[in-house]
Amino acid sequence: MSFLHIDPLAIIQTLGYVGIFLIVLAESGIFVGFFLPGDSLLLTAGLLATQGTLSIWILLLIVPIGAIIGDSVGYSFGRYIGPRLFTKEDSFWFNKKHIQRSRDFYEKHGARAIVIARFIPIVRTFIPIIAGVGEMKYSKFLIYNIVGGFLWADIFLLAGYFLGRMIPNLELYIVPIVAVVIIVSFLPVIWEWRKSKQN
Repeated sequence: MSFLHIDPLAIIQTLGYVGIFLIVLAESGIFVGFFLPGDSLLLTAGLLATQGTLSIWILLLIVPIGAIIGDSVGYSFGRYIGPRLFTKEDSFWFNKKHIQRSRDFYEKHGARAIVIARFIPIVRTFIPIIAGVGEMKYSKFLIYNIVGGFLWADIFLLAGYFLGRMIPNLELYIVPIVAVVIIVSFLPVIWEWRKSKQN
């Protein structure tokens, strides 16, 4: 249903809280996780929390923790691998243009990029790696990481939750709603791609 046919609804129904936590962790800072459905996964989880399938309170706790740990893993990876990333050959799992685009984004926005990038698919995966490559002081990185992790997770989870509360008989429409959520979550990617093509 989403990129590479990764269906957030199926993930939640199959793997529950553990699956949500691990996917958020991987998408937040492990460079092979850039294709995972972060935004749509959180919105879907918020929707399902209104049906009693999940607890919104547990989600509001574990999702930010997963995002913060994921970014910290990405930062550590970038800190210790460093410039070798920029000489690595392109492959299915790795493309230097993602690293370069994230590096440009980081140089433009500075430390704020750690927070802002949370809301930009693909870029959010590579920004913590770039912060590590740039040897940003970890205590400073961690502050922005925590703020960004809670903002991103809570905004998307609560958006899904309150949307679900407003729609009567949600269980009848969950599949088309999730499909719309996935499409909307990829609009920033399409926007960034069009901007890069124009430039």
